[in-house]
Amino acid sequence: MLLASASTSLCAALSARPPAPSQDEHASETALADQLSPAARRAYTELLKLRTGTAQALARAELKQQPGSPGALLVAEGAGFAELVISQDASRYAAIIAQQDAALEALDAHPRSALRDYVRGEIRLHQAVAQVMFGHELQGAWSLRQAYLQVQQNAKRWPGYLPTVKTLGLCEFLIGSVPESYRWFLNLLGLPGNTEAGLQHLRTAAQRTHDFQPEAQILVALIRQTYYGADEEAAALVARLSREQPDNLLFSYLGMSVQKKLHHADQALTYYRGRPTGPTYVPVAYLHHMAADLLLYQGQYAASERANQQFLSEYRGVHYRKDAYFKLYLAYWLSGDAAQAERNRQQISKGGDTTIEEDRYAQRFVEDRLPLNRLLTRARLQIDGGYYRPALATLDEFRATSATPLRDRLEEPYRRARAYHGLQRLDSARLYYGRCVAASGTAPYYFAPQSALQLGYICQEAGQTAQAKAYFQKALSYGKHEYKTSTDAKAKVALASLK
Repeated sequence: MLLASASTSLCAALSARPPAPSQDEHASETALADQLSPAARRAYTELLKLRTGTAQALARAELKQQPGSPGALLVAEGAGFAELVISQDASRYAAIIAQQDAALEALDAHPRSALRDYVRGEIRLHQAVAQVMFGHELQGAWSLRQAYLQVQQNAKRWPGYLPTVKTLGLCEFLIGSVPESYRWFLNLLGLPGNTEAGLQHLRTAAQRTHDFQPEAQILVALIRQTYYGADEEAAALVARLSREQPDNLLFSYLGMSVQKKLHHADQALTYYRGRPTGPTYVPVAYLHHMAADLLLYQGQYAASERANQQFLSEYRGVHYRKDAYFKLYLAYWLSGDAAQAERNRQQISKGGDTTIEEDRYAQRFVEDRLPLNRLLTRARLQIDGGYYRPALATLDEFRATSATPLRDRLEEPYRRARAYHGLQRLDSARLYYGRCVAASGTAPYYFAPQSALQLGYICQEAGQTAQAKAYFQKALSYGKHEYKTSTDAKAKVALASLK
């Protein structure tokens, strides 16, 4: 439930291998009791639009008429959970946990069905995510174990029930992509993963009609786009969904996110500017932070500053704060306001967290005290926005000397490779990725690991399996760097796809 509205990492602690089909007498074709009621379906539609207040009102009305209704309980709990995940407001944590406990107790008293068992698994999973997200790791680990057992039991008791197939597949995939440094913990909990089996389960749930099919479709597209490289499948799906439901804020967010990851800054800003607004929607402060990045890519520094300031004023969480101040630093620095740039640089260390890679990068920028190169920084932003030819023109102005720091000498060929890769000039991309890897040695920067990863993708697409495998293994071999967690996860998924 609403797993697509949060980051896909929300389920990164639950998995089970596909159980053998059961001959349980209850596990026949999906019964009417295993579908959402019309009222719960309307409430769920509102929840997917991020109109959480309306969704809760409809769900509560349904619960008055049908106490213990699994679908209504799922929507009511899901609305609170979505608001907690989106706002990151720690003051709401205790109330949401209590609501989840009450929903689980109500479900225990309800007659068993595939829908009821599915909802129990979803709510337990939501609770685990909330606990881990707000620093209650031991409680979260126990809840994850309970969620794992619930989903495993559901799959055995109700084989072929597509909502459970969806969640099982997502969690199989994400567990399989977890970095090796966390593998011992997952093994301790008995949570094996399998990326290929997980993606196949998700595809099964995405291709057949059921109440939660849109979630499965979105998750398939996002996983392919995130872990297998830029993929227009996600963009096409979200564009279709947005056309069908222009009043859906979740779809606007997803469209913006997908286009940003595809380096289509103009299209991403179109989603941002065309998003539905109004008091019925839950505020999504993170949208303004994404917009600030996109405007920075375009060189609209004043507009980027305003967007990030709006994010910081509305957001209640600890993540992305350091990144926001870093991006404010960049906007002021690139626009020539050295005093404001320095004030925001000093803010980076004063608050927030370093769980998110972007925040770790910002904190490292402060701690290393290595000055950024203006040309390389501008080229990086242009590439992130998909402005590849302007980026190459910017890079042509860069001149390395004997006094140029090693970081800058490694970044220049990496940026050229990224620009050529974006233009599909693959021979040139290979050349400069290779130069970056060769010159890097054991330098603790992300340019060489990312170059190896991208070389693996290029070889994989060319059918050069042995070379692709070698490059993905090379990407995994590097020690600590700014983006090791995500780089390793992508390399692991890619290696699994080669088998």
